[in-house]
Amino acid sequence: MGTVVVLAGLCLAVILIIRSMVRDKKQGKGCGGDCSRCRGCH
Repeated sequence: MGTVVVLAGLCLAVILIIRSMVRDKKQGKGCGGDCSRCRGCH
């Protein structure tokens, strides 16, 4: 049972991180590692 809870928590964390990255990219906040297109995100 504990393994299921930990696995669910990790899945939730990954989903939230990906969602945040997608939102940032849509809003132009992230440069995606391409420094030539970066607008000062670092």
